[in-house]
Amino acid sequence: MITKLRIIEVFKNNNDLGHYLAGLLEGDGHISLPSLGITTLNRVLNPRIVFTSHINNLAMYAFIQSELGNIGRFQTSGDNAIRYIIGDIKGIMLFINLIHGKLRTPKNIRFNDLIQFMNSIYSLDTPKSLLDNSNIFDNSWFTGFTESDGHFGIKFLERKTKSDTRKRSVSESVTLRFMLNQRLFDKPTSSSMKPFMEDLALFLSCNLKSYTNNTNSEILTVSVSSLDSIKILVNYFNKYPLIGDKLNDFKKWEIVYKMFIKKEHLTDQGRLKIRSLIEKL
Repeated sequence: MITKLRIIEVFKNNNDLGHYLAGLLEGDGHISLPSLGITTLNRVLNPRIVFTSHINNLAMYAFIQSELGNIGRFQTSGDNAIRYIIGDIKGIMLFINLIHGKLRTPKNIRFNDLIQFMNSIYSLDTPKSLLDNSNIFDNSWFTGFTESDGHFGIKFLERKTKSDTRKRSVSESVTLRFMLNQRLFDKPTSSSMKPFMEDLALFLSCNLKSYTNNTNSEILTVSVSSLDSIKILVNYFNKYPLIGDKLNDFKKWEIVYKMFIKKEHLTDQGRLKIRSLIEKL
């Protein structure tokens, strides 16, 4: 559990908070829009902004709720999932103003549908939100997105000798990798995620790859493993820190990265330490 004392200074201002929330929405979030009109009970149904996450991130969302002035409510979903739901007018407008112009994926289309809905129902004049094409390392957007979809991997390959069933011996090795996957097709907006993922691959200086998962959905993936690129990510996440469950994985990942720099991963003691860290991921 991450304490509030530790994360109280994460967001320096509302602009910083807005970029983080935009990334989090584009990863774990969903915008639900009701039909226009009055219900049979003669009341207007408001949209809902819903974040769904593992229960391990409850402390993170409780902190976010406090940063937003205690708007929204929590709901459990199954044994291990929580939902953070913003559905009141004041909360929705606060959220719109915070993340306006900070989204980068096709979810911006749905966000503009939300703006249009609020403008129509409540006679507002909020302008459309344009896609943010700035460098992802200049703000906390990528941190929010990583809270949802990023993965910090440490792989330890044991030494294996040549045998009757193994033609070649395998050397002992340690690999660090950051990965982020997205479905090729964004169903709510009927849009391809490929242009966004191509841009992300350019920012991360890696190749964009794809594979088909066990439900026959095409998945786009970016993967970073070079020490130069990992150094950039380590510096970024220390400047714009994670606050959810992924923070623990990142800290272990960072420890192994520093061991690589000092060549400690080549020692017996270093490898024992890495094995111990992997068990805690």
